[in-house]
Amino acid sequence: MKDAYNRTIDYVRIAVTDRCNLRCFYCMPENGIPYEPRPHLLSYEEITRLLNVLSTLGFSKVRFTGGEPFLRKDFMQLLENTANATDFQSIHITSNGTLLEKHIPKLKDLGITKINLSIDTLDPERFKTITRRDDFEKVMRCFHLLLENNFQVKLNAVIMAGINTQDIVPLAKLAERYPVSVRFIEEMPFNGGYKQNVKMFSAQAIRTTLENHFGTLTPLPGLHGDTATEFSLPGHLGQIGIIAAFSRTFCNTCNRLRIGPKGEIKSCLYDDGVFNIRDFMRSGVSDVELTEKFEEIIRLKPKDGFEAERMRKAPNTAMKSMSSIGG
Repeated sequence: MKDAYNRTIDYVRIAVTDRCNLRCFYCMPENGIPYEPRPHLLSYEEITRLLNVLSTLGFSKVRFTGGEPFLRKDFMQLLENTANATDFQSIHITSNGTLLEKHIPKLKDLGITKINLSIDTLDPERFKTITRRDDFEKVMRCFHLLLENNFQVKLNAVIMAGINTQDIVPLAKLAERYPVSVRFIEEMPFNGGYKQNVKMFSAQAIRTTLENHFGTLTPLPGLHGDTATEFSLPGHLGQIGIIAAFSRTFCNTCNRLRIGPKGEIKSCLYDDGVFNIRDFMRSGVSDVELTEKFEEIIRLKPKDGFEAERMRKAPNTAMKSMSSIGG
């Protein structure tokens, strides 16, 4: 399925919950956000139905996110349904790693071995400051267990000016010792309104910091839908990447839709939601009607994040919490 700009749209991100057990201050306020009641969330049956419809449109990759997806009851059952009852062969999960450890054997049995872990520092005290929780050791134990079990691990680190820029090089050095991709992400304003002005540490500033330590970085060839500019370093088992999430320099290759916990479809991270697919399904529509609606949404996908932001119904209001969007 192609959009109006001839981009192949074949990747869907589904947030199964808006709940999170961390309180990262670039994501949500200290006291959290008002959580949605369970009946408001897409059911697992509804999610499986959506995936089957999307597969008929050529979608082949799904990423489950939250909030923290493992907080949703019986999340493993949804993963089993997806692996066994849909045509999706590329199933990914983004997690904070605090609740994942006990599920590693089952995930491996299901063939779901592509995990993104969110970790913004390797300093335990700074981790506690950023997340407002004391779970650093738990996350790092999960990281090592995933590698021991041959999972494909990517580490996502949001870089914040004046907070964790000193962690860029130590995090990058993980790619020297381990076969992981360490990706540095520009901070975005999706924080639930905890602060109105984000002092962004740019993708170029991240690259300069890395090159000051490692020398000139040569980008690797990009792949379909890549958000990260990836670099390899001599003698490193893994690689590093930079995601210009605020600068939005990768929009011309965007290949994704996002579906929030309540069924709100975002054709761009920076729009304010283009359609509620949950309500549409619950009105009794057929799979053919669902397919036609997705075709319409994909055709109307904006050119880039700047256009999507300009088209917001309430452009001057605070951005939602990333926990309720799913990244």
